[in-house]
Amino acid sequence: MDPSEIRRKIGRFRILVIGRANAGKTTILQRVCNTRENPEIYNSAGNKVSIAMLRGEHDIENEMIFRSNPGFVFHDSRGFEAGGESEFDKVKAFIASRSKETKLRDRLHTIWYCIPMDEESRSFTKGEIKFFSQCDTGSIPVIVLFTKFDALYDGAYRQLKSDGASIEEAAERAPKRAEELFVIGSQLKFLYNPKDIGRPPKCHVCLPNMDKDDADCGPLMERTAATLGNEVVEQLFVSTQQINLELCMKYAVERTLPSLSDRTAYNDEENIILIGKSSTWFPHIVQDVSVSIVLRAQAMLIDVVAHCSQR
Repeated sequence: MDPSEIRRKIGRFRILVIGRANAGKTTILQRVCNTRENPEIYNSAGNKVSIAMLRGEHDIENEMIFRSNPGFVFHDSRGFEAGGESEFDKVKAFIASRSKETKLRDRLHTIWYCIPMDEESRSFTKGEIKFFSQCDTGSIPVIVLFTKFDALYDGAYRQLKSDGASIEEAAERAPKRAEELFVIGSQLKFLYNPKDIGRPPKCHVCLPNMDKDDADCGPLMERTAATLGNEVVEQLFVSTQQINLELCMKYAVERTLPSLSDRTAYNDEENIILIGKSSTWFPHIVQDVSVSIVLRAQAMLIDVVAHCSQR
């Protein structure tokens, strides 16, 4: 089944986003859906709900959908400090319920757990530890999003300066040094230590500067796709996301053209068919991106097919 057929039958990729207020959740979802607009919210009956009606209320069953990419459906949990034991039980029940849905379109496909890093040397909260120790998500992958990661740049800058770097050099190298320090720091050691955490996440991704216009969510798209473990869901996700063309191209080549190595030549008609099948991995380029990107994608596919045909 090609991605276009999967989207027609399943339609939507469903994500549970967990994290306390001010964790940067909405900003990240806006970047993922390439918009500055707020999402539209629908209740479990499919009726649109106004923001005014939601004040003071929170329902994890509500669906958040951005008009810029309605293929994604998001559910929001406030994090467990906000609602304590009650919120934790609601999340567990929601995950268990969605896991049992018979229709793939109604199941939960992945979980993004947002942990803001705007506090230097931040340790995990009791609620976060409880989730990763006690919440059984079954086959649903969990990815930790370390949001506001750029808050760690100041510490890295100061370290570089103390090591003798100039102001300009320290500023340039601070992002990379922050990542290096984080990799060997206490947070990741704790998160992936089976003695401390009974149910560690599949992986994590660091997301700096999500409030900037040129924010890069590409790594989040790549990590999410790599953890899904179900080819149908993987195809649905890759062809639904619209911000990482390279990811679409990667899967188009790997999944559509693997048999090319067994052939020494292709005629023009076969080349056109292969390009058409590969293009189903990024249907959004027809409507939502510039002509230059369309031409770039087509050129990449033609180059791949031509290269394999000449071998």
